[in-house]
Amino acid sequence: MKSPVSDLAPSDGEEGSDRTPLLQRAPQAETAPVCCSARYNLAFLSFFGFFVLYSLRVNLSVALVDMVDSNTTAKDNRTSYECAEHSAPIKVLHNQTGKKYQWDAETQGWILGSFFYGYIITQIPGGYVASKSGGKLLLGFGILGTAVFTLFTPLAADFGVGALVALRALEGLGEGVTFPAMHAMWSSWAPPLERSKLLSISYAGIIGIIWFILWICLVSDTPETHKTISPYEKEYILSSLKNQNGFLSAVPYLGCWLCMILSGQAADNLRARWNFSTLWVRRVFSLIGMIGPAVFLVAAGFIGCDYSLAVAFLTISTTLGGFCSSGFSINHLDIAPSYAGILLGITNTFATIPGMIGPIIARSLTPENTIGEWKTVFCIAAAINIFGAIFFTLFAKGEVQNWAVSDHRGHRN
Repeated sequence: MKSPVSDLAPSDGEEGSDRTPLLQRAPQAETAPVCCSARYNLAFLSFFGFFVLYSLRVNLSVALVDMVDSNTTAKDNRTSYECAEHSAPIKVLHNQTGKKYQWDAETQGWILGSFFYGYIITQIPGGYVASKSGGKLLLGFGILGTAVFTLFTPLAADFGVGALVALRALEGLGEGVTFPAMHAMWSSWAPPLERSKLLSISYAGIIGIIWFILWICLVSDTPETHKTISPYEKEYILSSLKNQNGFLSAVPYLGCWLCMILSGQAADNLRARWNFSTLWVRRVFSLIGMIGPAVFLVAAGFIGCDYSLAVAFLTISTTLGGFCSSGFSINHLDIAPSYAGILLGITNTFATIPGMIGPIIARSLTPENTIGEWKTVFCIAAAINIFGAIFFTLFAKGEVQNWAVSDHRGHRN
């Protein structure tokens, strides 16, 4: 079939040229088997490493729901005037022996954002060190350090907010080197037409397919239709359904995780089997991964008190963001494989800033915590996404740039 790419950007010849290094200029080696290959072993091992990393990063976001005294935040919740049915006190039948902390919404924002104060510092140094000495030990010790610091979370919380903020910043220092280190390693390990697959496995995991099978076999739509649920558990779930809980905080990220896996497979198939150019694939997947979330974020601001629809829209929004893993997120390896680690460090440094200031800005824009105020927050976030999508579409490249050519790793061809 004729690739549609030539019709999209005829002015600069970018589309045709970015296929040349991959498919035409040099003789192509026969594809090595996937089964038991070193490159896919690396992908699976890195997947488990990043599974641990994501867990360490978000565990406090989930746990904070039950760590904070609900009376501390309830008095500031003006949304109850608009959606009273979602804020009525309900007796919850779970363990209440854990210690509660008197942290208001602003304090919680500082605690959650503090991770990124350390994370932003080690992005560029991590990429530089990985490009010079390799990413294996850097990534390994980064994960180890983050895990060790996380063990001290309960102790730091008892010492006070300052200690917990400092500890989360130290966790960020350890985790900040991991993504640049992994990108630097993939610049030496990932064949060009397998990059999306390998990185999506690395950052999401083929285990998602196994998860899907278990999901279909073991999960029911509601507690009432579940075949093996106990009466006590059913009563517990139904009685606490209207309360906030950690699982709902994690649902959007599960969707994003699955989307990353599928989009990685699709991206490489479009390039290898259907002869779509690298640039076309990166543009389209970035547009889906940024415009899609923006649409559902805006929609979430206009649904009023429909709690179920709000969760659904935010889940879809975060899920569609997974397409970006095969869009702009991987583009460093397309344009400068030899410098992918340090480039990711630079871009991730700027990408960390919203994580630092986002909770503070959101809090300042929602003093009354009303639906209208949150609508403004969602619209601003959507506008940033749309700007990013347009900017990347206009200026992205899909071929190795002349300044980044490095023959010692075979990137010239």
